[in-house]
Amino acid sequence: MKHFSLTSFLHTRYYDDEVVPLLRRMINLEELKLNISIFRFNSTYINGIEFYNEILIFMPHLNKFTFNMEMRLLNSKVEIALPSNEDIQRSFIGWKYGQVTSDVEIISEERGESRCHIYSLPYEFDSFYYLNNTFQGGLFNNVRFLMMVDRHPFEWHFFRVIAQDFSALTDLYVINRQPQKDEQQSKTPIVFPHLITLSIIGHEDYAEQFLVHNKCHLPRLLNLQIRYETLAMVTNNFTDDSTSLTCAKLTNLTINEPFVRTENFDVYFPLL
Repeated sequence: MKHFSLTSFLHTRYYDDEVVPLLRRMINLEELKLNISIFRFNSTYINGIEFYNEILIFMPHLNKFTFNMEMRLLNSKVEIALPSNEDIQRSFIGWKYGQVTSDVEIISEERGESRCHIYSLPYEFDSFYYLNNTFQGGLFNNVRFLMMVDRHPFEWHFFRVIAQDFSALTDLYVINRQPQKDEQQSKTPIVFPHLITLSIIGHEDYAEQFLVHNKCHLPRLLNLQIRYETLAMVTNNFTDDSTSLTCAKLTNLTINEPFVRTENFDVYFPLL
């Protein structure tokens, strides 16, 4: 085998015990692509040195290695000195497979929970999971699907960065329960020209951010997933003109909880 690609969007616990031994047997591999999310317990982040010692040293013919790896650590039973983001970047000095970027976040010191995201550039994958406020920017023109998750608020100007850097985005999931702190100052709406599907899970500020037409322009939006309470609040019970332009274009609305369609609702969403 000369070419191998592995994708796992759900977090797996079997990277060390099953994925690594599998890769070590691929001694004739010339191209390797990994797009995975992993859990590690009582351990540390994967870096360039570990990649080499655990995998790449067994692949003498490998000439292309692209990867996107999101790691979650749970070190509740042991104290481990975790490397900083700068330490991880230094571990890729001399890396012959192109540029690598990373970001590190301590989620809970009490629970020993942290995360690290490392990926090769240029980014060749069509999905990007678990993006948060540590995102450092860049061009991700291949990405169609983006999931944004954080315990800290996404401010309006951060979405402008996302719209610019993910120019081909068609599916966006925003998961954040924290209210925005900064009021939107720009008079120019943020534009997602290709966005078709939008899912908002969390605070109503993000529904307002996307559905109010002078804050965000979504010319191709057809599908919306949202809580009924949030939607009713942002649209003022389906009477507000500032959100009606966006809502009138929807052909699919996903609301998980039961609700009764009012007369205003049917007028507000004529294509449903």
